[in-house]
Amino acid sequence: MKVSGLKLYTILYLVFLYAPIVLLPVFAFNNGTIVAFPLTGFTTQWFSDMAANDTLRRALSNSLVIGLSTAVLSTVLGLFAARATTRYKFRGKGPVMGFIMLPLVLPEIMIGGSLLIVLLGMGVKLSILTVIFGHVLIATPYAVTILSTAFSSLDPSYEEAAYDLGESRWSTFRLVTLPLVLPGIISSMLISFTISMDEFIIAFFLAGNEPTLPTYIFSQLRFPKSVPVILALGTCLVAASIVLLTIAEYFRRRGIAKTGGKDQGGFL
Repeated sequence: MKVSGLKLYTILYLVFLYAPIVLLPVFAFNNGTIVAFPLTGFTTQWFSDMAANDTLRRALSNSLVIGLSTAVLSTVLGLFAARATTRYKFRGKGPVMGFIMLPLVLPEIMIGGSLLIVLLGMGVKLSILTVIFGHVLIATPYAVTILSTAFSSLDPSYEEAAYDLGESRWSTFRLVTLPLVLPGIISSMLISFTISMDEFIIAFFLAGNEPTLPTYIFSQLRFPKSVPVILALGTCLVAASIVLLTIAEYFRRRGIAKTGGKDQGGFL
């Protein structure tokens, strides 16, 4: 059986990309503290140690607050931007959208460093709020992209029919538009939440003394005895990310099917 060079490259690339993720649960359930083969036995001790760690629970709590806040705020901002760009024409539309989408192409270390300098110059104390601000900045472009697709696939005749029947712009948006783009809104919130939970650089610059889950993981990698607990935590995070992305993809496809659009590919 002949294998083309492109197919072989694809297989090797996928193995290189996903092999470390596959090995996470293998070593998370390993009884030894050294991450190496051969395995010494099966254990769930590292998951118990993870659940009993107070600092880890605090970091998780902070990350959940930041993630939920980021999901809501970035989706609301994305909703306004997507609605404006898909339904209205105005001067400077291209530059405005380019400015909104700019964090997608800027290195996060530049964004984090710049925000740190500006916030300290303004006398703002670093806290969870400053991390939320930074995460909203980098998550909003993703929300705009998702919601723009949702609004673009929505037939304008639905709104026009509502106007003809005497509905106001607000009632039309609330009763007609919003239910139709709701799958896109849910998908945007899930993606924004996942981005915030996984983000390290912005949190490293702006968290101050408040630990987040990524910064806590980074701080513990210096201690060999903590590595198995981090592997257990990583296993849980990978599982949670897969679940969230699957839910987001489900609602994205449901939204496209609901509006009669054509699926051009998605998150998964």
